[in-house]
Amino acid sequence: MSHLTLERATDLVTQALQKAGAGPAMAEAAALCLVRAEAQGMASHGLYRVGQYATHLRNGRANGAAQPTVVRRKSAALLVDAQGGLAFGACGFAVAQAVEAAREHGVCFAGVVHSHHAGVMVDHLRAVAAAGMVGLAFSNSPAAMPAAGGRHPIFGTNPVAAIFPRRAADPLMLDLSLSEVARGKLMVAAREGKPIPIGWALDPQGQPTTDPQAGMDGMMLALGGGAKGAMLALMVELLVTAVIGAQFGFEASTFFVEDGNVPGLGQVFLVIDPSALAGSSHFLDRVEQLVAEMLRDDGVRLPGARRLALERLAAVQGLTVADELHRQLLALADAPPL
Repeated sequence: MSHLTLERATDLVTQALQKAGAGPAMAEAAALCLVRAEAQGMASHGLYRVGQYATHLRNGRANGAAQPTVVRRKSAALLVDAQGGLAFGACGFAVAQAVEAAREHGVCFAGVVHSHHAGVMVDHLRAVAAAGMVGLAFSNSPAAMPAAGGRHPIFGTNPVAAIFPRRAADPLMLDLSLSEVARGKLMVAAREGKPIPIGWALDPQGQPTTDPQAGMDGMMLALGGGAKGAMLALMVELLVTAVIGAQFGFEASTFFVEDGNVPGLGQVFLVIDPSALAGSSHFLDRVEQLVAEMLRDDGVRLPGARRLALERLAAVQGLTVADELHRQLLALADAPPL
């Protein structure tokens, strides 16, 4: 195993993505989010994605020269065009615009079109909580799950996230995919040669499998293994496609192949200023009342607490990554080992 400080990891990822064709701002935005995901213990959205993104930049599935731009605005609604680039800079730009609009209007609905894989969705919302506001986030992804009762993949794992600020405490951070697990966990298992539990995915013949590659070639199982997860995926799919103009998940090639189309996916961010409704002080008081009630039971863990604890630990102790992954990062960045 290899040890990397967060700064060293961020530099390597930034260099790797720039070498693959990303502009400096795009590369840095992606690097910060990927390293943050790794620090939180989210390997499926962390450093393993660097090689994938670099390949997409080189083969034209991601536009390294993209500059996110607001292309439509009407009162408390706005639309950002990611121009086919990596999603992180575009999502950060959209959230910043949404926070400012919510200060004026009390709420803002911001969409991002012509986008790519957006990583850990709740991390895009941290600026919302820092501004004392509530944030919701949604994204679609390449088709991996069938509709309820269906037999072929239509919806992606379609993650949803929410953040609620607290008074003098970490925000509540909720983040989940609408498949039983994020598809990236299969990617990590396949790379590490490990099986997956029954109940995560089906193989191409529609049979339960413990083989992660067979699961990636087949279908993910919806959250709860049934119709409810598929219905929620349908809701997200329509929000981030029909409403804002992004591609459906079944129109996007999987991220896990080198050759494929420009995914053109969508993200949506809803930002709400509590001061426009119950009032910020009342909101914060009620959040603390609910948290106190939750913590009356031993074993309750507040959402986001474990991730943030791991992130703070990594800031001090650094990251431990597989030697093979470290060598890949060095090669992609064309950097000598330290």
